[in-house]
Amino acid sequence: MNELVLELLALNQKLLESIVGGDWKTYETLCDPSITCLEPEARGQVVAGMAFHKYYFDLPGSPQKPAKNVSMAQPHVRLLGHEGAVISYVRLTQSLDASGSPQTGRMEETRVWQKINGAWKHVHFHRSPGA
Repeated sequence: MNELVLELLALNQKLLESIVGGDWKTYETLCDPSITCLEPEARGQVVAGMAFHKYYFDLPGSPQKPAKNVSMAQPHVRLLGHEGAVISYVRLTQSLDASGSPQTGRMEETRVWQKINGAWKHVHFHRSPGA
């Protein structure tokens, strides 16, 4: 893999870790303020901006304990020149349920990154429940 692809995968992993860790500051730094998304929580609507996402970070008990482990299975990166990229993968989230038994959640995700003012920013994502 080339250096740019590795950099984008590392940024995307950092983004996922900020989500499962409830780290709003990191998430906000990685995202463009005008981010758009399609995700199950939006009930079929395109959501624009950060306020919708901040609500979930601010919920009592966020992040959920015990800590979760998150990874990208079979990531595919499509570069759009030197200033854009689409990353598609299956997101696997490992955690313990209320009884302490291990479980793995699965989501299918596509995330779009754009270089803005010299920095990579997350500008759009589509997330669907895995089959």
